[in-house]
Amino acid sequence: MEFDKFSFSLLKSSDNSRLGIINTPRGSVDTPAFMPVGTQATVKGVFIDDIIKTGSQIILSNTYHLMLRPGVERISSSGGLHNFMNCKLPILTDSGGFQVMSLSKLNKIDRKKGAIFQSHIDGREYILSPEESIRVQKGLNSDILMVMDECPKKTNDYEKIKLSMNLSTEWALRSKNEFGTNPKKALFGIIQGGLFDDLRKYSLNELEKIGFSGYAVGGLAVGESQEEMFKVLDSIVPHMPKDKPRYLMGVGTPSDILGAVKRGIDMFDCVMPTRSGRTGLAFTWNGRINIRNSMYKSDNSPLDEKCTNLDLNKYSKNYLNHLFNTNEMLGSMLLTLHNINFYQELMGQIRHHIKNGSFSNFHDQYFNKI
Repeated sequence: MEFDKFSFSLLKSSDNSRLGIINTPRGSVDTPAFMPVGTQATVKGVFIDDIIKTGSQIILSNTYHLMLRPGVERISSSGGLHNFMNCKLPILTDSGGFQVMSLSKLNKIDRKKGAIFQSHIDGREYILSPEESIRVQKGLNSDILMVMDECPKKTNDYEKIKLSMNLSTEWALRSKNEFGTNPKKALFGIIQGGLFDDLRKYSLNELEKIGFSGYAVGGLAVGESQEEMFKVLDSIVPHMPKDKPRYLMGVGTPSDILGAVKRGIDMFDCVMPTRSGRTGLAFTWNGRINIRNSMYKSDNSPLDEKCTNLDLNKYSKNYLNHLFNTNEMLGSMLLTLHNINFYQELMGQIRHHIKNGSFSNFHDQYFNKI
């Protein structure tokens, strides 16, 4: 079925966990959903057709990186990001605020101008305002756009976080004004406020006054503990609109995802499955495997006997160990694909158990295992 506008339907709730579906003109996304990260118009080391075969229904790309290279003009002239990277799936683009904080060699925040920063590639100075972030995302022709926010590093300085949160609220309004109205696209607001419950709730209330198609919890995955992250979610998620998608940005491990779904989150993204795959760490239903370990030199069993997709089990741990210890790129490609597939199998099982009312038992069975 084709849809002519963005929409979200909540199909079932089981305790706090939610089963839903996001519809876009480019395709539907079953939630809870995990978005593989294609930062620079590619999910590193994996063909987009194989990404689709894992069951992935949406991917994430990044405004900051694509603005620096190859540049929005080059992508726009190619017909947009989907044509440029030959991707039929819906694409969500992050606004670039986190990357300005974490990657730029030098950055300065100006309330009016936005983020003034030096490229981590060549040192060239750029100015990324809320309006420019939205214009770049429009040029990329992404399906879900994110407001420009300031993502501060973890700190217990209440006043610093409050100032940052207020700035993000101002920028959210400017982002919404630049976005305008387009029923085929979605613009998500980003809740900030660090580890402070009152600031998180204030941020959400102000964003709801502006009005967005979805709401993201930002400012996490910046060094806080899992316990601290869950505490933030326990505080803010019950107040988030029930009829809009809830997105936890940049998270995370399988147990992070299980715990966040338990608290009512619908959408996730993280570089962990791809980055780990490139360095030899595999996620399996029996736990994590460092395939470089010498114990696998004579192990001819598959990475995960429960994996049935993409015929990935035809490659033994012995063979994968050899590929990584000889720096063969095929090892990174296979493990990256395996990890993305595992994450999508995890999301499929999560949705299955929410539908059947058994998610709580599933969570307890695997939370400390995977």
